[in-house]
Amino acid sequence: MPTPAQVAVLPIEEAPLDVREVDLPDPNPSQVVVKQFASGICHSQLHQMRGPRRNPTLLGHESTGVVIQKGSDVSHVEEGDEVLVTWVPRNARQDPSRATPATLNLDSKTAVSQNVFTWASHTIADQRFVVKTEPMTDKHSTSIIGCAVMTGAGAVINTADVQAGESVAIFGVGGVGLSAVVAASVRGADPIIAVDLDEDKLTFAKKFGATIGINASKQDPVRAIHELTVNPNEVSIAGREVSGVDYAFDCIGLKTTMEQIVPAVRPGHFGARQGGTAVLVGVPHTTVELQAGEILGTEKQFRGSIGGSCSPDTDFPVFLDWHREGKLDLESLVTETYSLQDINEATAALAEGKIAGRSIIVF
Repeated sequence: MPTPAQVAVLPIEEAPLDVREVDLPDPNPSQVVVKQFASGICHSQLHQMRGPRRNPTLLGHESTGVVIQKGSDVSHVEEGDEVLVTWVPRNARQDPSRATPATLNLDSKTAVSQNVFTWASHTIADQRFVVKTEPMTDKHSTSIIGCAVMTGAGAVINTADVQAGESVAIFGVGGVGLSAVVAASVRGADPIIAVDLDEDKLTFAKKFGATIGINASKQDPVRAIHELTVNPNEVSIAGREVSGVDYAFDCIGLKTTMEQIVPAVRPGHFGARQGGTAVLVGVPHTTVELQAGEILGTEKQFRGSIGGSCSPDTDFPVFLDWHREGKLDLESLVTETYSLQDINEATAALAEGKIAGRSIIVF
């Protein structure tokens, strides 16, 4: 039986998002229909909104909800189960085949999504993007686990595998960056250096475990990081004191920050110790120029982290445990809430830099 839903649709032409009344079809054998509690609002959707498109577009890729219908082949969830919806397959190692992205027939056109859509009162998704959870203590703030937390925290614990006592710098402390700060704190990193252009965001980051803040609008962040991390007991192959962090994370993806994270990490020493690792987490939209000689001579690494290298089936329960244990303060990380009818106001606030942490839609 079709499910009535309210869905935010991005038209082909440049225009505000349109909240439409639609009927979701019955799920096919591999799909589920989810009545949603809340959905995160991510910068990735701003990139989609600004880019060209051939079809109306369905946005949003992280949410919480409850399963109200399931297809005949779906076995890992039942109707009535609480779930997290995400854009990353829940277990790609077990099932590496590509799932079909969700689409909707609207008038004479097909509206498309990037795997899932969650800016909607109800959604339909392939079961590979739906993760079963125990009943959640907060059904709203946990909605950002499916992208923001996964991307930032996952980059620290999976891509980089930061260990206790290692030093990190995190460039950009919005929702993703703050999640990286939390993971670094849980892992026992020291120091945890937050880098941003906004003094209030740097102060806010200390609530989540940042030990030092660097305002990049007032000083060169690379120089400041090296001044803070001098190790007089270690010298480079050039005979100089070693400085720089073990790991630098770019949670923004701008050309400037992408080109700062490699110089921010410490050099290695030939035959003794490899250099630090720069991790690109934010979505880039430009090319980047790196000094290949520096990477070669100091054995530094530059690597990407998509979705925090996460496997949602195993990583999401960890993040939910952190939340229950008070290590991941999602209630504080979510700084603004909106209704679906206010989605254009919500995206404008995000584009204008008015969101300190993460904003969500509550249904």
